[in-house]
Amino acid sequence: MPFQIALSGLNAASADLNTTANNIANTATTGYKSSRTEFAELFAVSPQGVSSLATGSGVRVSSVSQQFGQGNVNFTQSNLDLAVSGSGFFTVSNGGALQYTRSGAFRTDADGYVVNSEGQHLQVFPPTASGGFNTGGLTDLRLVTGESAPNATSAVQFVMNLPSDAVVPTTATFNPADPTSYTQATSMTVYDTLGAAHTATTYYSKTATNGIWDTRLYIDGTAVAPATQQLTFSNTGTLTTPVTGTLAFGPYAPPTGAAPMNLTLDYNRATQYGSNFGVNSITQDGYTTGRLTGINIDKTGIVLAQYTNGRSTALGQVALANFANQNGLQQVADTNWVETSASGQALKGQAGTSGFGLIQSGALESSNVDITAQLVNMITAQRAFQANAQMISTADQITQTIINIR
Repeated sequence: MPFQIALSGLNAASADLNTTANNIANTATTGYKSSRTEFAELFAVSPQGVSSLATGSGVRVSSVSQQFGQGNVNFTQSNLDLAVSGSGFFTVSNGGALQYTRSGAFRTDADGYVVNSEGQHLQVFPPTASGGFNTGGLTDLRLVTGESAPNATSAVQFVMNLPSDAVVPTTATFNPADPTSYTQATSMTVYDTLGAAHTATTYYSKTATNGIWDTRLYIDGTAVAPATQQLTFSNTGTLTTPVTGTLAFGPYAPPTGAAPMNLTLDYNRATQYGSNFGVNSITQDGYTTGRLTGINIDKTGIVLAQYTNGRSTALGQVALANFANQNGLQQVADTNWVETSASGQALKGQAGTSGFGLIQSGALESSNVDITAQLVNMITAQRAFQANAQMISTADQITQTIINIR
């Protein structure tokens, strides 16, 4: 009997050493979670119960459980490296089968899909037409995009001052090539429906009536109808006409073949003060086509494609998963897990919402193995193995003594 009890101790100590060795081997494995060997006593129980004089029957390994504590977050040079600070697992597709991981070392493949080192595709919630994300579905994250579509200029806002003491132009007939036929002018860039840039110039001519200015718009040197509109200011320098504060010009047919342009010029913030002409700002709502310049992933996992025209497009939101019982997950290769009946179904959600941590782009979560603790565990398991081996040796000596009785 002592042989079997000691043998069970040897097996248990060996399993503990195996677990410790695996932890130490994976000290540098991204997203690895350390394991702990748990033991249970063996006891023979008869239908009549247990005698008060009965001894145990040894030990067995009851479980090798993983410790899902947070590993250190180390920053990298790639913004496709992702780390979860808090609860949650990245979801990857392994040929259509979903797996879960804390290792966020991702890159792009030849087709532009975001994959890990094993070619498994990172899963995201796809964007919707309304600007949100479809949290009821998953799709592969792909970074292949076309150019950002242009937007034609339709509204321009001026923050400017026209000089109240300006003189009437000496040349009565307006001519954009003759500076003596107007008082002031300012230019800006506007865009047509094809994204082509055009130079729009507004001309301002002081009239013989105080506070009234003739306003004209030219695009690429061509007059835009109506030929002349007026701005009227009060004796306190504020705009009174038009009542809406806006002037509508157009249509203008661009030579690029784009759709006719109609511009609304907003002068609600224009004034007539002092003696200086000044343009503080001109803002317009158009932009040209844009080429992809980079990918940005924010702390909630939203993946944005950024373009040269200053625009950004959401490509998806990284899908995180959580489980009622993380220790019920089944380990598979490559620091991945799959759900089981013991873990419960995956609870999918977005980073930063209830139950989920935040995503750090340009960082990786290191292994949570405490190398010092593992070395102590190794010594403890080694001593247990030696003690059980000594128990077998002692039992052998006792057996030999009995055999040698004459």
